Amino acid sequence: MPIQEAYKALADPTRRRILKDLRGGERTAGELAESAGVGRTALSHHLMVLKLADLVRVERRGQFQVYTLNTMVLQDVLTEMFDWFGVMEASTDDRHSPAAEPEHATEVPREDSG
Repeated sequence: MPIQEAYKALADPTRRRILKDLRGGERTAGELAESAGVGRTALSHHLMVLKLADLVRVERRGQFQVYTLNTMVLQDVLTEMFDWFGVMEASTDDRHSPAAEPEHATEVPREDSG
């Protein structure tokens, strides 16, 4: 899955709303349409974009289609975005930077309890 499809999918506020709803667990298409405040035709388009980006999974259960969030793709997108901004490197580098350690560390003597 090209990650560009995920960015395209995430660019739309209605699709972000659908993904937010799916954080709470699986939902039917009808539940997602009601929650997102869109008609079935518009919802179908949004879900197709999300499926093509592999951000959601769908499973047919009888007459219903049940959607779930694919967190692995979201994790990949976030990892790439963090890499762009150096978030992961900065948090790792901060632990080893001179500013993270006091210049003159002093040892506090222990009290004997005995």
